[in-house]
Amino acid sequence: MRNNNKEARQVNTTERTPSNGRFRKSLLVSAIAAVSCINVAHAQESEGQLEEVVVTGTRATIQSTIDIKRNSTTIVDGLSATDIGDMPALSIGEALENITGAASHRENGGATEISIRGLGPYLSATTFNGRGATNGSGDRSVNFSQFPSELVNKIAIYKTQDASLIEGGVAGLIALETVKPLEYGKQRIQIDTKLNFNPNQANIDDPMNGNLGFRGTVSYIDQFEIGDAALGVSLGYQKSDISQPESEMRSSSPSGSSLWACLYDPTNTNEGFYRSSAGDCEDQVSGSSNQGYNTSEDPANEGKAISDGVAYGFAPSSNGYRQNDTSDERDAVFAAIQFQPTDRLDINLDVQQSKRVQAELRHDLNFANMKRVTPGITDQAVVISSTGAVTSWAGETAIESNSETYSRTEEYLGYGLNVAFELTDDITISGDYSFSETTREEVQYLLRTQSNNDDVNGDSSSYRPLVAWDMDSGIRQYAVLDFDVTDHAVFSDEYRVRIDNDVDRTNTATAFRADIDWRVGSDFITSVKGGVRYSELEYLDLGSARNEFEVDRNNSDPDTKALDVAAISAVNSACAIDFPESNFLSSERSGDLVTQLASDGSVVGSSNSWATFDTVCAAQMIANYRGESLEYPELENGTAQVTDVTETTTAAYVMADFETSVASTPVRGNFGVRVVQSEVESIGYRTAYNVETSDAGILELVETGGIEQVSAGGDYTELLPSVNVIADLSDNLMLRGAIYRGLSRPDPADLGYKRDFDANTEEDITDVNDLIDSVDGDGNPNMQPLTSWNFDAAIEWYANDDSMLGFGVYHKKFQGGFETIRTTETFLIDDVNTQAEFDLVSTNEETSNLTGIEINASHNFSYLPGHWSGLGVKGSFNHAISDFEFEDSLYGDSAVLDENGAVVSQNFGILEPGNVPGFSENVFSGQIYYQIGELDTSLIYKYRSEYFQPYTSNGTRLRYVSDVGVWEARVSYKLTKNVKLSLEAINLFDEPKKQYFYSRDNLGELNSYGPRIFVGVKAKF
Repeated sequence: MRNNNKEARQVNTTERTPSNGRFRKSLLVSAIAAVSCINVAHAQESEGQLEEVVVTGTRATIQSTIDIKRNSTTIVDGLSATDIGDMPALSIGEALENITGAASHRENGGATEISIRGLGPYLSATTFNGRGATNGSGDRSVNFSQFPSELVNKIAIYKTQDASLIEGGVAGLIALETVKPLEYGKQRIQIDTKLNFNPNQANIDDPMNGNLGFRGTVSYIDQFEIGDAALGVSLGYQKSDISQPESEMRSSSPSGSSLWACLYDPTNTNEGFYRSSAGDCEDQVSGSSNQGYNTSEDPANEGKAISDGVAYGFAPSSNGYRQNDTSDERDAVFAAIQFQPTDRLDINLDVQQSKRVQAELRHDLNFANMKRVTPGITDQAVVISSTGAVTSWAGETAIESNSETYSRTEEYLGYGLNVAFELTDDITISGDYSFSETTREEVQYLLRTQSNNDDVNGDSSSYRPLVAWDMDSGIRQYAVLDFDVTDHAVFSDEYRVRIDNDVDRTNTATAFRADIDWRVGSDFITSVKGGVRYSELEYLDLGSARNEFEVDRNNSDPDTKALDVAAISAVNSACAIDFPESNFLSSERSGDLVTQLASDGSVVGSSNSWATFDTVCAAQMIANYRGESLEYPELENGTAQVTDVTETTTAAYVMADFETSVASTPVRGNFGVRVVQSEVESIGYRTAYNVETSDAGILELVETGGIEQVSAGGDYTELLPSVNVIADLSDNLMLRGAIYRGLSRPDPADLGYKRDFDANTEEDITDVNDLIDSVDGDGNPNMQPLTSWNFDAAIEWYANDDSMLGFGVYHKKFQGGFETIRTTETFLIDDVNTQAEFDLVSTNEETSNLTGIEINASHNFSYLPGHWSGLGVKGSFNHAISDFEFEDSLYGDSAVLDENGAVVSQNFGILEPGNVPGFSENVFSGQIYYQIGELDTSLIYKYRSEYFQPYTSNGTRLRYVSDVGVWEARVSYKLTKNVKLSLEAINLFDEPKKQYFYSRDNLGELNSYGPRIFVGVKAKF
């Protein structure tokens, strides 16, 4: 990089004129200076003049993609924008989807987390300007929607690694870069504004964000000479205020205890769908509760579950619909200063800051008792698939109209200082300091209203009307007997308000690295690089807190009951609102969502809406009635809910670049090794106890009223060798190979040390180890990383600047999986060591494999006659297979092991295991573009097959996201030299996201977003 800058400045000295300003470079000089190739496609000498043909727009971006891939020693795919703000996507996540083997997970219709080669986000690492980036999710992934694409000018995915790269990505390393002002080489003032229109938003009456959203970006780049020194400045600011409408069909998720496998056995009337009395199907009429299908080993039938061979169906606590009104506001600032006081010294300081506030008004129609059996009805109506998916159901259930206000505030701050100094012409040393911090807070109000035996006017109603549903149209649609879901008055039972402070997380990372680059220039070794890095990651999660109050018309006190009934009636009247959205879920349903039946079964009405309430209005009235406050509860450090993790990493590497020839074929590459040592300290808090001993020697635990801080930790050291080799078979044909060992660390949230136990209250305890009973452990500070040996090979043909064809194969051999172990920990109580056993998730030594192929191609038909010459295509395909197994913690195969590896207990599950989290067998992206004159158009298709996506709250349960294909389109027209108009749209054909719980055919959630359209104008000066 320094050599390029130096050469550019030398050339510029002879070209500087008063008319073009100080320190401005020609396009040729910019091309020399840029890290990634600026897109000058053809330059030839004619009659002593240098003629330049400048390629811009989509064709230029694809040329940059080819250049990045061709010029890298490792296997890399990427995008580089010619100018700041030219990244061809509405978000960084969507831009990354255009890269071979990359696929996104969608939230609110936009690309967020990225999987590489079908491997989940936690197996990847992300850097921002070469430094680690934090997030607010508690995992290792990065929420790419946090970063404006307009302020990033280069993205790359390193599929293979070398020793100099920051460790952490078994799947790959995602690198984001902002522009360096001296390397950019010219003054630029740019204003980019976009209006956002979402058709689904237009269906909402008086939406939070209005019918049109706005996204505006302004940026400034310039260079100055201060004597012999050069100073470059880059500033960028974005204000985004858009909507992300979402309509949902919902069901209880398996992340908690709300989705059970209930028995479907006509001979068993004690539990399941054929139980003899009304009640939840997972509860026994006489016996235990929360039973359902029992996967425990049958002592009388070794190797099989107690419920082996019995049919079952997955019954959720509730089903329903959700209507959302959304707002997404983001302010982002990026700044960079590049200073070169001499030709040998380069100083870079950059800062990134963003604040994003996502808000939602939610209205739910909730059928609340989907596990409840109505004898003689439910057993006859239930239809289940061979894998337990319930596709038809009937029974008596309460019906709720619930409302929520939800808000997430996420703030990111990152900055870094890099100093590079050329000691000699051949030796450069550099140092880099970085800081990154993300904070996330989530709060919400929740209002629940429910059906009752009479309505708010005292007229007869139905607490549990008879409801039937099926999935004949692909989603659940309901028939309801003698109950009108559009009538506010029938939602008249207890009104409950919850005020939740759900999330308060802080993730901070600081790092320092020092590197040396010695350009040897020998016949084989061309350079030797080495360096050290120290980093400290801190993750603090304060847990959650809730305030709750209610008005209950079933109060047993007749005087109070009358007041409560009047209060409910007043809230119902004052806070009732019209259903906010027309054509709700119209693109996904066939017929109406709810059909109303009379007592004789005749149809008396139908609707695609329900009675809704103003959440804040109702919460305020109920709070006033109860004398409560609507303030969110405070979260404090030092409570039993806290996860407090500090991870310290020290790494060192040495790497050599080489060039040689084998049988007259030029061969180049690098080899090296990286050593990584990580230590984890995790702090937990628990109730303090004293141990008291009676005169008879009986022991007892007595609470002191205080909180004790405890800590635990773990460490590991890994050796990560790597080799990358390139053989230039001809000027246009390249053969690549790589072998490296990589690691991916456990998520910070999984390294916690939350321990909770009940005191043993028996009266004859004489052994201190019997004082603790029923231990619950959450988090494992000694969780080890997942490592893999990786083997890559690729052949690439570069026909010209616009055309390439690549084919690659890769294999990853994983070391490590996940299992539940029975562990013994020592609890120090009142200076007494007390041991207790409990179950904990840990990393094991199992091996698994993943093998895949990649194909990518680009071509521009510039040789065609006339207007056809503007046509071009680009495509990529990734296919992989894996034998990795991720067992569901509730209904998968599992074994609890003791510390010696012996089996303590065993479960024989009913679910096929999931694969690597985020793993899709097939990922494809294709682009057809047409660029002629000032017109630039693109049509893009992105597809990924089904994948397993763990929950944030409970990553041990299976959830599958179905295969999805999304169309995007872009059109731009350069109105003048400085002004360009654009039209961009994603999800053109309203492709929903479908999520399946436990099994691959049990549809649990459908999210419909509709298209998102942006109309923009960009001005450059």
